[in-house]
Amino acid sequence: MAELGYDVIGLDVDAAKLDLLRAGTVPFFEPGLPELLTKVQGGGRLRFTDSYAEIAQFADVHFVCVGTPQRKGELAADLQYVEAAFSSLAPHLDRKVLVVGKSTVPAGTAVRMEQLLASQAPCKDVELAWNPEFLREGFAVQDTLHPDRLVLGVRTEWAEQQLRAVFAPMIESGTPVVLTDFATAELVKVAANSFLATKISFINAMAEVCEATGADVTKLAEAIGHDARIGRRFLNAGLGFGGGCLPKDIRAFIARAQELGVDQAVSFLHQVDAINLRRRARVVDLGQELLDGSWTDRRVAVLGAAFKPDSDDIRDSPALDVAAAIGRRGANVLVYDPQALDNARQLYPDLQYAASAEDAVRDADLVMLLTEWREFRDMSPERIGTLVRRRNIVDGRNVLDPAQWRAAGWVYRALGRQ
Repeated sequence: MAELGYDVIGLDVDAAKLDLLRAGTVPFFEPGLPELLTKVQGGGRLRFTDSYAEIAQFADVHFVCVGTPQRKGELAADLQYVEAAFSSLAPHLDRKVLVVGKSTVPAGTAVRMEQLLASQAPCKDVELAWNPEFLREGFAVQDTLHPDRLVLGVRTEWAEQQLRAVFAPMIESGTPVVLTDFATAELVKVAANSFLATKISFINAMAEVCEATGADVTKLAEAIGHDARIGRRFLNAGLGFGGGCLPKDIRAFIARAQELGVDQAVSFLHQVDAINLRRRARVVDLGQELLDGSWTDRRVAVLGAAFKPDSDDIRDSPALDVAAAIGRRGANVLVYDPQALDNARQLYPDLQYAASAEDAVRDADLVMLLTEWREFRDMSPERIGTLVRRRNIVDGRNVLDPAQWRAAGWVYRALGRQ
């Protein structure tokens, strides 16, 4: 928003995070964001606070962008942070403003937040809108400044006009606008994520069939991807999806559908989730096969900790899930990731970590590529081969050239291909 020319205040309740942001430091890894933060702070258009009174006095539009993690021990989303943000802001709203929810929430949440604003805000003209975000980690700056669509869930023409004014630069550049009610705006994000998860799990289900028949899932994906009705994107078989969105969003969708009595309509998402998790177990099996049936005291290099490349996010990371699983089976695991090691150490203190990919693979009996960072995709099989004890590799993301690695003397295994 500051880059678009607006004066912006960012609020957080985490004092340490605020200190970093005020100092111009982004507290997580996202390509392009540190440079953007420095630019807009230098221009005086962005500052940070922990005061709800300050932002209420300052802002005409409030975006609520807090997380909705999976509730512990349940499928449902934990809405405590959304409710806390609205409850903390509302008592300070003494003039007509627009509050915009961006968090991914179960259908029906917006109506509850609207009622909360009506009961707690001193000004009874405060309005609510819902505007889901669709940014991808690793591409967040591009996706925010140049979105592929804008979904505006509004009740009044005034709210619509406010949002169209806020997003005017994007709309003028041709970004499509979809005008909806609250419930549709809430459903768009979980529906989109459920579709993407289904597509990923579909090709991973085909990988299981390919392993049983001797087929090659990468060629299968290439062939069916030429069908314009299907498309090639997200047809990449491998270790499966993780992160803070797809897994918890499909589970929250299942939970909300059960509450609404339409759980049969989304029952297939149980299988989508199960197929995804099965891929992790299969990678463990592949590695064990290369180690003659036993992990005990074998040295294993795990390349990757983040759930995806160009991110330091380890939430529901398939790579770390596999690393922990083989560690429990007796392997000596050494993990390397270009950005996510600090986060991994906090959540998985029992694992060992390397300072570089070369350190990780040195004297390894098995190399497992589990997050497809370019650094790993571009590895030289000959160079890596001089460092390991045994030339065994599991390509958990199907990003390496099997012929190239086998020509260098490696025993190569991957999901869905021979």
